[in-house]
Amino acid sequence: MIATITPAPLAGSVPAIASKSMAHRLIIAAALANGETHVVCNTTCDDIDATLRCLTALGARIEAVEDGYRVHPIPKSTSLGILRALAGAELDCGESGSTLRFMLPVACALGAEARFTGRGRLGERPLEPLASELIAAGCELEGAGGLPLTAHGRLRAGRFTLPGNVSSQYITGLMLAAPLLDGPSEILVSGRIESRPYVNLTIQALASFGVRVEQERGMSEGEEATLFRIEGAYRTGGEVTVEGDWSNAAFWLCAGALGERPVSVEGVSLSSAQGDRTILAVLSRFGARVGRSTSAARVQPDRLHAFDMSAQDIPDLVPVISAVASVAAGTTRISDCGRLRLKESDRLETVAAGLANLGARVEIRRDDLIIEGVDTLSSGTVDAAGDHRIAMMAAVAAIRADGPVRIVGAEAVDKSYPAFFDHYRLLGGSVDLSDQE
Repeated sequence: MIATITPAPLAGSVPAIASKSMAHRLIIAAALANGETHVVCNTTCDDIDATLRCLTALGARIEAVEDGYRVHPIPKSTSLGILRALAGAELDCGESGSTLRFMLPVACALGAEARFTGRGRLGERPLEPLASELIAAGCELEGAGGLPLTAHGRLRAGRFTLPGNVSSQYITGLMLAAPLLDGPSEILVSGRIESRPYVNLTIQALASFGVRVEQERGMSEGEEATLFRIEGAYRTGGEVTVEGDWSNAAFWLCAGALGERPVSVEGVSLSSAQGDRTILAVLSRFGARVGRSTSAARVQPDRLHAFDMSAQDIPDLVPVISAVASVAAGTTRISDCGRLRLKESDRLETVAAGLANLGARVEIRRDDLIIEGVDTLSSGTVDAAGDHRIAMMAAVAAIRADGPVRIVGAEAVDKSYPAFFDHYRLLGGSVDLSDQE
């Protein structure tokens, strides 16, 4: 699909969609609990659907209801019938890295013989050192290093060890699996934890189901370390609610900074553990005017100026922050972007190429993006490269272009935000969608 956008400032208000990050966690916990759970979730997307599909393959029964899902958990019986159901389960993760990295430890903890499949770049995205920890704890993984991947055996309780400079999704996967194990388990993470807010989200989700995570900070082999102890079993409280998503709200808030009038997102929590609520602080540093209320955020334009920042805890915001930087006076350096190379696309390359096609001045220096602001972007074509955040970045950048912007592969937004172009129009944007040429 090609989206052709006629440049115009956006203005008004849109509702926040459900947090994909929290939806994964709460739905998985619900499927592992001791009874039925009503998960209130106001939207879905391809990645959430992938997690639902995998849990169903393992025996959960999930009903779509008007405001979300009614989740009937995976049976815990060790009867022959249940064991057969867990044998040969095929878990199609689509393109969702979260689904694969969360469900692999969970399937191992259940003792399932599970075959994992996926699409796009998912098979290229790393699983080490998570895979090694699972093997050391009694599981067999056939095809590790790509897809399909088959898991056998049952995960043993104990201590798992991970470095902090790898994906936080590995920590989350082990945390989600730990309450299923026959004995106490802990995770020792050495060094600073990358994307720590996502681990905090996991701890919050587990608490909603009665699982406690104790943290102890100290030193291990001469460097800082964090020990997580996971205690308790999954117990449903009957109903949980998926909060609004800051990662996707960021696109509209950045649109407010780039336009002529304010843009608001309704239904986001300022007390959220989501790290991407940092977008408000980032836009304030750029010079935009930021407003906050209990359940909404508002950004209106002002003169934008460059500054230097680290993306270590907020890698998903880099594409849209780069769009803002491309028209901010001065030169912005966004550092610590190395992990962006391992996303749905090599986001260092696709961010730089996409914005350069619109006349931006972007340079990659090792793991940093150097962006020299220009007054106006130009008409051009951006290849989304199968990456939802590149498609949405281009749509937001189009606000400051001097002519139409074409986004090739615009259907990539379905991965996280199927209603993206509907909401773009709701804010006054002009979008024409046509079949791929």
